[in-house]
Amino acid sequence: MEWHLTDAQSLAIIDREIGDHVFSPAEYEIVRRVIYATADFEYKSLIRFSERALQAGAAALAARTTIVVDVPMVQVGITPSIQSTFANPVYCSMDALTRPQREKTRVAWGIETLARRYPEGIFVVGYAQTALTSLVELIEAEEIRPALVIGTPAGFVDVDVAKERLQDSLIPHIRTEGRKGSAVVASAIVNGLVDLAWQAYGQEGAVGV
Repeated sequence: MEWHLTDAQSLAIIDREIGDHVFSPAEYEIVRRVIYATADFEYKSLIRFSERALQAGAAALAARTTIVVDVPMVQVGITPSIQSTFANPVYCSMDALTRPQREKTRVAWGIETLARRYPEGIFVVGYAQTALTSLVELIEAEEIRPALVIGTPAGFVDVDVAKERLQDSLIPHIRTEGRKGSAVVASAIVNGLVDLAWQAYGQEGAVGV
């Protein structure tokens, strides 16, 4: 991400208001990106990282693993940073060709279709709870084993259940607790992770291009 003076000033305000915290430096970079994107400090207590989520995600990005997202807003939000770094393929579930189904939403069927096509991909669900539920069902059935899942959809009906099932899956993941979340949050997490991965792997990857 290209930072300007106002960005630095905003991040300084975030650092001052957050104060002491228990995050690792890499985790904190993700959290402050989300707060910067949303101006919502509650995310300090809502974002959860599974063990080795950042390491697994960074390695998958560097390996140019395919990224599958649930809605166009996430795709638009992350594509510039992806294109300027690792150039991973990015597919949106809304664009997947599926036959009309009554049992599930279009986005849920789309992410299920793409998950079977890219079972070890990086999955980013920022908006559609139904997509996260479908993804978790495939993980529980051992049909897919994603490199990383980012799950931040908002919702009122059982969205916390879907996130808890993601937590129990033992798949590397980053999620929000409870009802809150959005595509903006998911995009901020991905962009922060891309920057961290580029710092760790970028020069090495650039040499091999």
